[in-house]
Amino acid sequence: MTVVSARSSSIDLIGNTPLVLLQGPSEAAGCEIWGKCEFANPGASVKDRAALWILRDAIESGALQPGGTIVEGTAGNTGIGLALVANAYGFRTIIVMPETQSREKMDTLRALGAELVLVPAAPFSNPGHFVHTSRRLAEETEGAVWANQFDNIANRRAHIESTAPEIWEQMEGRIDGFTCAAGTGGTIAGVGLGLKAFDESIQIALTDPHGAALYSYFTHGELKAEGTSVAEGIGQGRITANLDGAPIDTAFRVSDEEGLEWVRRLLAEEGLALGLSSGINVAGAVELGRKLVAEGREDPRVVTILCDTGFRYLSTLYNRQWLESKGLPVFPWL
Repeated sequence: MTVVSARSSSIDLIGNTPLVLLQGPSEAAGCEIWGKCEFANPGASVKDRAALWILRDAIESGALQPGGTIVEGTAGNTGIGLALVANAYGFRTIIVMPETQSREKMDTLRALGAELVLVPAAPFSNPGHFVHTSRRLAEETEGAVWANQFDNIANRRAHIESTAPEIWEQMEGRIDGFTCAAGTGGTIAGVGLGLKAFDESIQIALTDPHGAALYSYFTHGELKAEGTSVAEGIGQGRITANLDGAPIDTAFRVSDEEGLEWVRRLLAEEGLALGLSSGINVAGAVELGRKLVAEGREDPRVVTILCDTGFRYLSTLYNRQWLESKGLPVFPWL
Protein backbone atom coordinates (compact mmCIF):
# COMPACT_ATOMS: atom_id res chain seq x y z
CA MET A 1 0.00 0.00 0.00
CA THR A 2 1.33 3.43 -0.97
CA VAL A 3 0.84 6.10 1.68
CA VAL A 4 0.29 9.60 0.30
CA SER A 5 2.58 12.11 1.99
CA ALA A 6 1.27 14.98 4.11
CA ARG A 7 0.85 18.37 2.43
CA SER A 8 2.01 21.67 3.89
CA SER A 9 -0.63 23.75 2.08
CA SER A 10 -4.08 23.26 0.57
CA ILE A 11 -2.59 24.42 -2.74
CA ASP A 12 -0.39 21.32 -2.69
CA LEU A 13 -3.51 19.14 -2.86
CA ILE A 14 -3.87 20.05 -6.54
CA GLY A 15 -2.39 17.43 -8.84
CA ASN A 16 -0.73 14.09 -8.11
CA THR A 17 -4.06 12.43 -8.81
CA PRO A 18 -4.31 8.62 -9.07
CA LEU A 19 -4.46 6.57 -12.25
CA VAL A 20 -6.97 3.71 -12.36
CA LEU A 21 -7.20 0.77 -14.75
CA LEU A 22 -10.70 0.79 -16.28
CA GLN A 23 -11.91 -2.79 -16.65
CA GLY A 24 -14.86 -2.41 -19.02
CA PRO A 25 -13.11 -0.05 -21.44
CA SER A 26 -10.00 -2.26 -21.41
CA GLU A 27 -12.08 -5.30 -22.37
CA ALA A 28 -13.83 -3.32 -25.12
CA ALA A 29 -10.54 -2.03 -26.54
CA GLY A 30 -8.55 -5.23 -26.23
CA CYS A 31 -5.81 -3.41 -24.32
CA GLU A 32 -5.27 -1.46 -21.12
CA ILE A 33 -7.27 1.76 -20.75
CA TRP A 34 -6.29 3.92 -17.78
CA GLY A 35 -8.14 6.93 -16.34
CA LYS A 36 -6.41 9.87 -14.67
CA CYS A 37 -8.68 10.67 -11.71
CA GLU A 38 -8.84 14.45 -11.98
CA PHE A 39 -12.08 14.45 -9.96
CA ALA A 40 -9.78 13.85 -6.96
CA ASN A 41 -8.55 17.46 -7.07
CA PRO A 42 -9.91 19.80 -4.33
CA GLY A 43 -12.32 21.43 -6.80
CA ALA A 44 -13.28 17.99 -8.15
CA SER A 45 -12.04 18.62 -11.69
CA VAL A 46 -9.02 18.78 -13.97
CA LYS A 47 -9.48 22.57 -14.15
CA ASP A 48 -7.88 23.05 -10.72
CA ARG A 49 -4.50 22.67 -12.42
CA ALA A 50 -5.10 25.46 -14.94
CA ALA A 51 -6.53 27.66 -12.19
CA LEU A 52 -3.40 27.27 -10.06
CA TRP A 53 -0.96 27.93 -12.89
CA ILE A 54 -2.94 30.94 -14.16
CA LEU A 55 -3.08 32.52 -10.71
CA ARG A 56 0.57 31.85 -9.97
CA ASP A 57 1.53 33.36 -13.31
CA ALA A 58 -0.52 36.50 -12.59
CA ILE A 59 1.05 36.85 -9.15
CA GLU A 60 4.61 36.28 -10.36
CA SER A 61 4.20 38.78 -13.21
CA GLY A 62 2.90 41.40 -10.79
CA ALA A 63 -0.41 41.70 -12.64
CA LEU A 64 -2.36 40.47 -9.61
CA GLN A 65 -1.68 42.48 -6.47
CA PRO A 66 -2.78 41.79 -2.86
CA GLY A 67 -6.52 42.38 -2.50
CA GLY A 68 -7.03 42.02 -6.25
CA THR A 69 -9.68 40.17 -8.20
CA ILE A 70 -9.51 37.38 -10.76
CA VAL A 71 -12.23 37.43 -13.44
CA GLU A 72 -13.03 34.59 -15.80
CA GLY A 73 -15.61 33.29 -18.25
CA THR A 74 -16.13 29.57 -17.80
CA ALA A 75 -18.52 26.65 -18.19
CA GLY A 76 -18.08 26.23 -14.44
CA ASN A 77 -15.17 23.99 -13.47
CA THR A 78 -12.41 26.52 -14.13
CA GLY A 79 -14.39 29.03 -12.11
CA ILE A 80 -14.66 26.61 -9.21
CA GLY A 81 -10.92 25.95 -9.34
CA LEU A 82 -10.15 29.67 -9.53
CA ALA A 83 -12.46 30.44 -6.60
CA LEU A 84 -10.76 27.86 -4.38
CA VAL A 85 -7.23 28.88 -5.31
CA ALA A 86 -8.10 32.58 -5.06
CA ASN A 87 -9.51 32.01 -1.58
CA ALA A 88 -6.27 30.31 -0.55
CA TYR A 89 -4.23 33.27 -1.86
CA GLY A 90 -6.60 35.96 -0.55
CA PHE A 91 -8.12 37.22 -3.81
CA ARG A 92 -11.72 37.91 -4.90
CA THR A 93 -13.29 36.04 -7.81
CA ILE A 94 -15.86 37.10 -10.42
CA ILE A 95 -17.12 34.30 -12.65
CA VAL A 96 -19.16 34.75 -15.85
CA MET A 97 -20.99 31.62 -16.93
CA PRO A 98 -23.62 30.69 -19.56
CA GLU A 99 -27.00 30.23 -17.92
CA THR A 100 -27.32 26.83 -19.63
CA GLN A 101 -24.76 25.16 -17.35
CA SER A 102 -25.75 22.84 -14.53
CA ARG A 103 -27.41 24.22 -11.40
CA GLU A 104 -24.85 22.39 -9.28
CA LYS A 105 -22.00 24.44 -10.75
CA MET A 106 -23.84 27.70 -10.10
CA ASP A 107 -24.65 26.73 -6.51
CA THR A 108 -21.04 25.61 -5.93
CA LEU A 109 -19.58 28.88 -7.18
CA ARG A 110 -21.89 30.93 -4.97
CA ALA A 111 -21.07 28.69 -1.99
CA LEU A 112 -17.36 29.28 -2.56
CA GLY A 113 -17.85 33.03 -2.34
CA ALA A 114 -17.42 33.87 -6.01
CA GLU A 115 -19.52 36.62 -7.55
CA LEU A 116 -21.47 34.82 -10.28
CA VAL A 117 -22.64 36.59 -13.43
CA LEU A 118 -24.94 34.56 -15.70
CA VAL A 119 -25.34 35.40 -19.39
CA PRO A 120 -27.40 33.85 -22.20
CA ALA A 121 -25.61 31.16 -24.23
CA ALA A 122 -24.25 32.73 -27.43
CA PRO A 123 -21.78 31.94 -30.21
CA PHE A 124 -18.22 33.21 -29.79
CA SER A 125 -18.85 35.79 -32.53
CA ASN A 126 -21.50 37.44 -30.31
CA PRO A 127 -20.20 40.28 -28.05
CA GLY A 128 -22.42 38.85 -25.30
CA HIS A 129 -20.52 35.54 -25.26
CA PHE A 130 -19.38 34.68 -21.74
CA VAL A 131 -15.69 35.03 -22.64
CA HIS A 132 -16.09 38.54 -24.04
CA THR A 133 -18.30 39.55 -21.12
CA SER A 134 -15.67 38.40 -18.63
CA ARG A 135 -12.94 40.35 -20.45
CA ARG A 136 -15.01 43.55 -20.28
CA LEU A 137 -15.75 43.01 -16.59
CA ALA A 138 -12.05 42.59 -15.87
CA GLU A 139 -11.29 45.83 -17.73
CA GLU A 140 -13.99 47.66 -15.75
CA THR A 141 -13.03 46.30 -12.31
CA GLU A 142 -10.24 48.03 -10.40
CA GLY A 143 -7.37 45.73 -9.46
CA ALA A 144 -8.75 42.90 -11.58
CA VAL A 145 -6.97 40.44 -13.85
CA TRP A 146 -8.67 38.48 -16.63
CA ALA A 147 -7.72 34.79 -16.37
CA ASN A 148 -8.31 34.25 -20.12
CA GLN A 149 -8.11 30.46 -19.82
CA PHE A 150 -8.63 29.85 -23.55
CA ASP A 151 -5.64 31.88 -24.73
CA ASN A 152 -3.49 32.10 -21.60
CA ILE A 153 -0.83 29.42 -22.14
CA ALA A 154 -0.19 29.17 -18.40
CA ASN A 155 -3.15 26.80 -18.79
CA ARG A 156 -1.32 24.31 -20.97
CA ARG A 157 1.92 24.76 -19.01
CA ALA A 158 0.06 23.26 -16.06
CA HIS A 159 -0.26 20.04 -18.01
CA ILE A 160 3.22 20.12 -19.54
CA GLU A 161 4.74 20.60 -16.10
CA SER A 162 2.42 18.48 -13.92
CA THR A 163 -0.09 16.19 -15.64
CA ALA A 164 2.22 14.75 -18.31
CA PRO A 165 5.15 13.95 -15.94
CA GLU A 166 2.71 12.38 -13.47
CA ILE A 167 1.25 10.12 -16.17
CA TRP A 168 4.72 9.15 -17.43
CA GLU A 169 5.88 8.24 -13.91
CA GLN A 170 2.67 6.44 -12.96
CA MET A 171 2.78 4.39 -16.17
CA GLU A 172 6.49 3.69 -15.56
CA GLY A 173 7.25 5.00 -19.02
CA ARG A 174 5.05 2.37 -20.69
CA ILE A 175 2.37 4.33 -22.49
CA ASP A 176 1.38 4.16 -26.15
CA GLY A 177 -1.49 6.62 -26.45
CA PHE A 178 -3.27 9.53 -24.79
CA THR A 179 -6.60 11.10 -25.64
CA CYS A 180 -9.10 13.60 -24.30
CA ALA A 181 -11.54 16.21 -25.54
CA ALA A 182 -10.72 19.90 -25.90
CA GLY A 183 -12.45 22.86 -24.33
CA THR A 184 -9.71 25.45 -23.96
CA GLY A 185 -7.27 22.94 -25.45
CA GLY A 186 -4.94 23.23 -22.48
CA THR A 187 -5.16 19.61 -21.38
CA ILE A 188 -4.84 17.88 -24.76
CA ALA A 189 -2.06 20.22 -25.92
CA GLY A 190 -0.18 20.32 -22.64
CA VAL A 191 -0.28 16.60 -21.93
CA GLY A 192 0.48 15.88 -25.59
CA LEU A 193 3.53 18.15 -25.63
CA GLY A 194 4.69 16.83 -22.26
CA LEU A 195 4.37 13.17 -23.19
CA LYS A 196 5.96 13.66 -26.62
CA ALA A 197 9.00 15.13 -24.83
CA PHE A 198 9.40 11.75 -23.10
CA ASP A 199 8.59 9.58 -26.12
CA GLU A 200 7.75 10.92 -29.57
CA SER A 201 6.06 7.63 -30.54
CA ILE A 202 3.16 8.14 -28.09
CA GLN A 203 0.04 8.75 -30.16
CA ILE A 204 -1.98 11.80 -29.12
CA ALA A 205 -5.62 11.71 -30.18
CA LEU A 206 -8.28 14.36 -29.94
CA THR A 207 -11.70 13.07 -28.89
CA ASP A 208 -14.26 15.61 -30.07
CA PRO A 209 -17.96 15.79 -29.21
CA HIS A 210 -20.56 16.52 -31.88
CA GLY A 211 -21.15 20.25 -32.31
CA ALA A 212 -17.43 21.04 -32.13
CA ALA A 213 -15.22 21.88 -35.09
CA LEU A 214 -11.85 20.41 -34.15
CA TYR A 215 -12.40 16.87 -35.46
CA SER A 216 -12.92 18.33 -38.92
CA TYR A 217 -9.88 20.60 -38.49
CA PHE A 218 -7.46 17.84 -37.48
CA THR A 219 -8.74 15.37 -40.07
CA HIS A 220 -9.50 17.65 -43.04
CA GLY A 221 -7.91 21.00 -42.21
CA GLU A 222 -11.24 22.84 -41.97
CA LEU A 223 -13.00 24.19 -38.88
CA LYS A 224 -16.45 22.74 -39.43
CA ALA A 225 -19.00 21.80 -36.78
CA GLU A 226 -21.59 19.06 -37.21
CA GLY A 227 -24.40 18.10 -34.85
CA THR A 228 -24.84 19.13 -31.22
CA SER A 229 -23.83 17.97 -27.75
CA VAL A 230 -25.05 18.60 -24.21
CA ALA A 231 -21.55 18.03 -22.79
CA GLU A 232 -20.38 20.95 -20.65
CA GLY A 233 -16.89 22.42 -20.83
CA ILE A 234 -15.72 20.64 -23.99
CA GLY A 235 -16.10 21.37 -27.69
CA GLN A 236 -14.34 24.20 -29.49
CA GLY A 237 -14.89 26.08 -32.73
CA ARG A 238 -11.54 27.87 -33.03
CA ILE A 239 -7.83 27.28 -32.54
CA THR A 240 -7.09 28.85 -29.18
CA ALA A 241 -3.58 29.87 -28.14
CA ASN A 242 -3.50 26.77 -25.94
CA LEU A 243 -4.36 24.53 -28.91
CA ASP A 244 -1.89 26.19 -31.26
CA GLY A 245 0.87 23.67 -32.01
CA ALA A 246 -0.86 20.79 -30.21
CA PRO A 247 0.74 17.52 -31.39
CA ILE A 248 -2.48 15.79 -32.51
CA ASP A 249 -1.78 12.56 -34.42
CA THR A 250 -5.36 11.43 -34.93
CA ALA A 251 -8.91 12.38 -33.97
CA PHE A 252 -12.22 10.71 -33.12
CA ARG A 253 -15.74 12.09 -32.96
CA VAL A 254 -17.98 10.74 -30.19
CA SER A 255 -21.73 11.19 -29.74
CA ASP A 256 -23.46 12.02 -26.47
CA GLU A 257 -25.11 8.59 -26.60
CA GLU A 258 -21.74 6.82 -26.77
CA GLY A 259 -20.38 8.97 -23.97
CA LEU A 260 -23.44 8.38 -21.79
CA GLU A 261 -23.14 4.63 -22.30
CA TRP A 262 -19.68 4.76 -20.73
CA VAL A 263 -20.92 7.06 -17.96
CA ARG A 264 -23.59 4.42 -17.24
CA ARG A 265 -21.19 1.49 -17.37
CA LEU A 266 -18.45 3.10 -15.31
CA LEU A 267 -20.96 3.86 -12.56
CA ALA A 268 -22.88 0.56 -12.69
CA GLU A 269 -19.85 -1.70 -13.15
CA GLU A 270 -16.91 0.13 -11.58
CA GLY A 271 -18.42 2.53 -9.07
CA LEU A 272 -17.20 5.74 -10.72
CA ALA A 273 -19.67 8.64 -10.88
CA LEU A 274 -18.46 10.90 -13.68
CA GLY A 275 -19.60 13.68 -16.00
CA LEU A 276 -20.30 13.34 -19.71
CA SER A 277 -16.92 14.74 -20.75
CA SER A 278 -15.31 11.77 -18.98
CA GLY A 279 -17.63 9.35 -20.79
CA ILE A 280 -16.73 10.92 -24.13
CA ASN A 281 -13.02 10.72 -23.24
CA VAL A 282 -13.33 7.03 -22.36
CA ALA A 283 -15.16 6.30 -25.62
CA GLY A 284 -12.27 7.98 -27.45
CA ALA A 285 -9.72 5.99 -25.44
CA VAL A 286 -11.41 2.74 -26.49
CA GLU A 287 -11.23 3.86 -30.13
CA LEU A 288 -7.55 4.78 -29.77
CA GLY A 289 -6.81 1.46 -28.08
CA ARG A 290 -8.48 -0.46 -30.90
CA LYS A 291 -6.51 1.58 -33.45
CA LEU A 292 -3.20 0.80 -31.75
CA VAL A 293 -4.07 -2.90 -31.54
CA ALA A 294 -4.97 -2.94 -35.25
CA GLU A 295 -1.66 -1.27 -36.06
CA GLY A 296 0.17 -4.11 -34.36
CA ARG A 297 1.42 -2.42 -31.20
CA GLU A 298 2.10 -5.09 -28.61
CA ASP A 299 -0.13 -4.79 -25.54
CA PRO A 300 -0.72 -1.04 -25.97
CA ARG A 301 -1.63 1.13 -22.99
CA VAL A 302 -3.84 4.21 -23.35
CA VAL A 303 -4.50 6.98 -20.82
CA THR A 304 -7.39 9.43 -20.74
CA ILE A 305 -8.73 12.09 -18.38
CA LEU A 306 -11.63 11.49 -15.98
CA CYS A 307 -12.44 15.19 -15.90
CA ASP A 308 -14.88 15.75 -13.06
CA THR A 309 -17.38 14.21 -10.67
CA GLY A 310 -20.85 13.16 -11.71
CA PHE A 311 -22.19 14.81 -8.55
CA ARG A 312 -21.86 18.08 -10.47
CA TYR A 313 -24.64 16.94 -12.84
CA LEU A 314 -27.36 15.55 -10.58
CA SER A 315 -29.95 17.88 -12.13
CA THR A 316 -28.95 16.96 -15.70
CA LEU A 317 -27.17 13.69 -16.59
CA TYR A 318 -28.56 11.91 -13.54
CA ASN A 319 -32.10 13.27 -13.86
CA ARG A 320 -34.72 11.28 -15.77
CA GLN A 321 -36.80 14.28 -16.83
CA TRP A 322 -33.80 16.20 -18.11
CA LEU A 323 -32.49 13.24 -20.12
CA GLU A 324 -35.94 12.61 -21.62
CA SER A 325 -36.25 16.29 -22.55
CA LYS A 326 -33.00 16.02 -24.53
CA GLY A 327 -34.00 12.76 -26.20
CA LEU A 328 -31.16 10.92 -24.47
CA PRO A 329 -31.21 7.41 -22.98
CA VAL A 330 -32.17 7.21 -19.33
CA PHE A 331 -30.09 5.13 -16.89
CA PRO A 332 -32.22 2.12 -15.87
CA TRP A 333 -32.07 2.91 -12.13
CA LEU A 334 -33.56 6.36 -12.72
